[in-house]
Amino acid sequence: MFTGLIQTVGRISQLTVRPDGTRLQVHCPDLAGKIAVDDSIATNGVCLTVESVDAEGFSAFVMPVTLEKTALGDLREDAPVNLELALRFGDRLGGHLVQGHVNGVGRIRDIAERGDSWWISVDVPAALRRYLILEGSIAIDGISLTIAALDAEGLSVSIIPHTLTHTNLRARRIGDAVNIEVDVLAKTIEGLLRADPALGKAWTHLESDA
Repeated sequence: MFTGLIQTVGRISQLTVRPDGTRLQVHCPDLAGKIAVDDSIATNGVCLTVESVDAEGFSAFVMPVTLEKTALGDLREDAPVNLELALRFGDRLGGHLVQGHVNGVGRIRDIAERGDSWWISVDVPAALRRYLILEGSIAIDGISLTIAALDAEGLSVSIIPHTLTHTNLRARRIGDAVNIEVDVLAKTIEGLLRADPALGKAWTHLESDA
């Protein structure tokens, strides 16, 4: 489990494509001392297991199904990647609960400067749009963000200078693919209502009474 608060931006120092998947070598010397073999680390929002670690960074193996369902397959050597170590009990939850299980791939539609902040619009797969709530939480490339606006194709977020400087968003361009993880609470509620339609009817009655 993660919070969506990026700890550092690493770089892909080596990328080895094999028939059974891809091995990533990530350069992140400022974080390497905190990483151990078998640790979970969110890499652009995808939970990966550390296979090896040294003073310069770590390596992880990405299965074909993960490459198909996320934007990790688009990575090239020297690409910047957002990194976050797994949440520990007792840590502050400064962002929101992020599983590191990417639900789909979005595409950046527009990037606009607005004073000191940036407005980024992202097209989201149709199957995920029902989970988007105005002022709700969303993880884009593992970054915990608040949905500032919704439209027929997806969402927009407002990015403060600190987030732009300390994540890979500073290198993003229109048309880039990004990993999307919707709020796990929204998915959980949907699952409960689907399993027991009576709960949905009770909720409808509560709304009517209100």
